[in-house]
Amino acid sequence: MAGSVQADSSRAGSGQSERGPTGPGVNRNRTDGSSSASGARSRGFWYWVSYARSLIITDNLIYLYTAILATTSLLGSFFDRHGRWQHGCARLWSWLILKTSGIRVRVEGLENLPQGTVIFCVNHPSAADIPILLASLPVQFRFLAKRELFQLPFLGWFLRRAGHISVERSRPHEARQSFEEAANRIRQETPVVLFPEGHRSRVAGEMLPFKSGSFHLAIRAGVPIVPITLNGTRYVHEPDTLHMRAGQTEMIIHPPIPTAGLTRDDVRKLSDQVREVLLSRFVPVAE
Repeated sequence: MAGSVQADSSRAGSGQSERGPTGPGVNRNRTDGSSSASGARSRGFWYWVSYARSLIITDNLIYLYTAILATTSLLGSFFDRHGRWQHGCARLWSWLILKTSGIRVRVEGLENLPQGTVIFCVNHPSAADIPILLASLPVQFRFLAKRELFQLPFLGWFLRRAGHISVERSRPHEARQSFEEAANRIRQETPVVLFPEGHRSRVAGEMLPFKSGSFHLAIRAGVPIVPITLNGTRYVHEPDTLHMRAGQTEMIIHPPIPTAGLTRDDVRKLSDQVREVLLSRFVPVAE
């Protein structure tokens, strides 16, 4: 991933002049999570040139990378039961997507990564978040995903063979059991990335309400939460489109928040604390 990530030694509390992406589509004057009304997204000539390039070149290359590396990952999983091979394939897949799309990632706060198992809580404005995390987060981790995805052909096989963790959300009894199984996996030294919003936000500049299950899980597992703020990812990939475009993004790793000694009565307080940290560096993309 050389060239796609620039490590920044400044901490999450550094001054505003050091913060964030400076490319197009980023309104640096709004950090409260509300949508920006000051600038309409350009629909001029170069926008449509970018869209056409994405449809003709970028998207087809991404399909090719996905087919080749997903197949390679599945085959390799029969020889690697620990998931290292699959994670390596996923990182290469992500690096290729970022390079092909012209997406640049500025990383801040690597010094905040603790030793041992953690839960990474990340805001989720775009589908580009997943390759950015895979290419830029320098640790082995797994995603926490809803169980329905594990039932899909091919995608479900990959998720299961790669060691990602499924959770049931719709049926209360099965949900409790699946979260307990997930907590056990995490306690067995499996770092996990989860999106506490539950799914991607469709409203620019808005961070959705957090699902309480993420924080029940963190308290059950008893491991620290590391909040990660992603900025600029909605610009480089517009939700519900096939448009991938070049641009600057950033990944801010905040200091860990301990959960040891917390109980289910602390879920709301923990959720609010994590949300406040994420919003403290969240920069909405102008729509």
